[in-house]
Amino acid sequence: MEIEICCNSIQSAINARNGGATRIELCHDLEGGGTTPSGAAIDLCACELGLRTRVLIRPRRGDFCYNEAEYECIRHDVMLCKELGASAVVVGFLKADGTIDEQRTREIVELAAPMEVTFHRAFDELSPADAPAALETLIRCGCHKLLTSGCHPTALEGAGVIRQLVQQANGRIGIIAASGVTPQSVGEIISRTGVSEVHGSCKHIVNGQIETDSSQVQSLIALARQAI
Repeated sequence: MEIEICCNSIQSAINARNGGATRIELCHDLEGGGTTPSGAAIDLCACELGLRTRVLIRPRRGDFCYNEAEYECIRHDVMLCKELGASAVVVGFLKADGTIDEQRTREIVELAAPMEVTFHRAFDELSPADAPAALETLIRCGCHKLLTSGCHPTALEGAGVIRQLVQQANGRIGIIAASGVTPQSVGEIISRTGVSEVHGSCKHIVNGQIETDSSQVQSLIALARQAI
């Protein structure tokens, strides 16, 4: 069982490591759904903290249809992640009609190599009925993993869709269950979906800011492993 902790700062990454995490998704502005973190933060997490650091690449809040200038920023950030030793980048591209932007997804997979590429919860903007075809698109593009709540607000609500995606993927792409993954819910999510990877933020509020809680991380890891 692989457990990924979403961290929005260096302190959150330190807390995640103190709770036993070895793999994180690093981002900024978690309140806004997450945006690209600084190069310094990537470097510190990947090199100084020794964490397997998967970096969210998203230049702004809002939708996942990017103009050419924004897309060029994404390309530059992907190259920076490669230089700084990140293990993966996390991206998501949609077209104006709400379908996966296959061309841009494929381009980023090629640019990022040998790093892995995760397609994030932009996928959950699709309807459950469109999820099977969209999954095949991601596989054609060469994506290594999909982060999803099964096209529902939380992984528990989308558990049936996630299970179908796991079965359809059949090892061709990793399916990571996300959204609402807590120590209290992780066992049920794993049993109902059949995933071998989960993603949780284990967050609490410190001085008015969202921060990863090391005790929640420790509990999440222990309970996820018990559920195998």
